[in-house]
Order: sequence, then structure tokens, then C-alpha cells
Amino acid sequence: MFRKTMVIGFCAALAGGCATMERPANLDTSQYAPQQQVEHSNSAPRCISGALPSSSLPHRQIASEVLIRKPDLLSSGDRIQLKIAGDEESLSRIYVLAGNGSVTLDGRHSISLVGLSIVEAEQTISRTLVANGLIRGLRGSVRLQLLELGGVSVAVNGAVFQPGMVRVGQRSAELRGVHLDNNNSGDRNITRSLTAAIRAAGGVRPDADLSAVYVVSGNSWSRVDLTGAIDGDLIDDISLSSNDRIIVGSTNCFQSELVKPSRVTAPGIRVFMSNLSRPAASNASSSIGRETTSLPYGTRLSQAMVSANCVGGSAMNAARKVVLMSRNPINGQSVVIQRSVEKLVRQDNRDQRDPYLMPGDSLACYDSFAMNVRDVISLVGETASPYFLLKNVD
Repeated sequence: MFRKTMVIGFCAALAGGCATMERPANLDTSQYAPQQQVEHSNSAPRCISGALPSSSLPHRQIASEVLIRKPDLLSSGDRIQLKIAGDEESLSRIYVLAGNGSVTLDGRHSISLVGLSIVEAEQTISRTLVANGLIRGLRGSVRLQLLELGGVSVAVNGAVFQPGMVRVGQRSAELRGVHLDNNNSGDRNITRSLTAAIRAAGGVRPDADLSAVYVVSGNSWSRVDLTGAIDGDLIDDISLSSNDRIIVGSTNCFQSELVKPSRVTAPGIRVFMSNLSRPAASNASSSIGRETTSLPYGTRLSQAMVSANCVGGSAMNAARKVVLMSRNPINGQSVVIQRSVEKLVRQDNRDQRDPYLMPGDSLACYDSFAMNVRDVISLVGETASPYFLLKNVD
């Protein structure tokens, strides 16, 4: 009776080991890229620009050339130098704009300079000093110089990976020290720009409409075309000021040409990997570390499989399965894609079924059918060994 039970258990276990891994189920609206489809479709999705976010924009529209030609506007943290004729130590000194964008003269007079050019700020200070009787209204008696443009906080929304408030143009203490040792008037902070703010927000998503990037500054807005940023062409890289807003439009479809490092995309991404298939007993033995999981933007699943040591090895375990866990950034729905490692390596339509990796994606490798059967046989043998040993003793 016991032998019959053992045979039945062995067959059941063997059948369980022969079962293929269940294919992950996904919602119809969860798939983001064409390469995530189970079967490739020849019908390409139609990309349509999203509607103008008029509810988020002021009524006044200006051309992008106006924003390009405008001088740098003062923001909190900027450093200026005030020189007044005949004054050496009282009012003539270096000032830093406070958090509310103002400077305080003579300990009593607070003047808001945020959003003004250096010329407008000079005129504002001169009028305030004359009105309060601190200086005479002589032409040229007040001189204001820009010493340093500090960092600014701007809001970035729309088709970017990490929408929200970002800080751009912030310099390290060492760089600021070197810069302030110079006596030159003026500053050019190249990281206080439109493209720098988009990169700080994680870069544009593959569904972004680079021809429809909206910059809101004060009570006006402008539509900027950043299409050339992907291929390194000349673009209108606008200088930003405090509390500016950026809205990146969306085409509502995946565009493979946007998945590469550029001035408006992330240079690299961080993904999560797990390879516990034979002969690896842990991620450490698979040589999976921080450097392995930090990949250039534009990396495909097949390249990540090699990085995770899922490709190659014993012929018995060559037909591994790899699972990619991602998320649709448009609607936030999760999607899980399963691929056969061997088919992805050998079939000629691999590019149509090889998804691009997005920031925060995860992938895991599973053993092949042959290794599953081997494990079942090993389990049955280990279970039956004590019985046969005890029987021989008797």
C-alpha cells in the first residue's frame, strides 16, 4: 500500500513540475509600449497631441522669442552689489535676496526685487531711497550690479517621470566661492534653464509632445518647441525664474525615438533585478549589484537579462523565463510581461517583443522546464530515501 502511495505521489509531483508557469494577466489599459504586447500588432498607434491646458494657463500668450530675449530676472538667493555715490559703508554693500525676494536697506526699508531685471531693480531702489530722503535724486548716483544667480524652485508637470517642484541652478559651496572671488559683474547660470528643470523632474516620458512644452512666467505663458533636443539640434533653452511653471504636453502614445539620453531625458535609470535561478543561489552570486542595476536610458529587456546573468549557461537551463514588472506612467496601472529568454535571443522578431526599461522597473529570472523537472525528481528522491533506508535496516 505504501509503495502504491509513493508511486502516485511521484507521478503527481512530476506532473506538477511539468506544468508551465502561468502567464501574467494584465488589464487591457495597462500596456504602455508596443513591445509589451503578447503578440505584436502591425497597426501602429496614432499619436495625437493633448488638448491645450487652458485652465492652467494665464490669459496672456507671448512668443517663445520674447522669453529668450528677456534678461535674467532676480529671484530669492541671488547676490547683488549696491554702490551709491558718496557712500562707502552705510548702504553700499553686497546683498542677498531673501526668501520673499526682498532686500532690506538701512535696516528699515524692505524692497521687493523678485521678478525684476537688474536695471528695473536699480530704478526701484533709487526711487525708494529718494522717497525716504536717504539720497538726493541725482542721475547715476545709484549703481546695482548682479554678482550671482542662485538656484530657483520651479514646478514641472505633464509628461515627465517625476512631476512636482524641482530646484535648478543650485551651485556647490566650492563653486560659489570660486565664482565670487571674481570681480566681474553679471553671471550666466546654465543650469537655471528649461531643459535642466525637465531633467530634474526625471526627464520627459516616451509619450511626451516636445513640440508642446508650455512655460508659465508670471501672468503670461509661451509654447516652446523642444523637438530638436533629442537629436542635439539648436533649441530655445529659456532661462527660468522663481515660481515659473513648466507643463509638458503628451501625445498619449509611446514614441521609441524619445527613449535615449538627451538634453530633456534622463541619462540613466535605476531598475531592480532578481536572479535566483540555477546555478545562482543569490543575487550576490549572480554578480547583481548597484552598478549592474544602474543602466543607460534606452536599455531594453534583452540587455538587462545579460546584466542579470539570465542568458547563457547550461543547455538544460537555457530556456529560462524572464518577467518584467513595470507601470504605465499615464494611468498608473501596473503591467507584468513574461518572455522566453531563449526565444528573445534567437527569434528574428525580437525587436518587436523586447520592451524598453523605464525608471523603477523590476525583472526576475525563472528556471527552465527541465530544471523544474529535475527539482521534482530530487524532491521525490529525498522524500523516499528515509523509507528505503529504514526498510533495509529491518
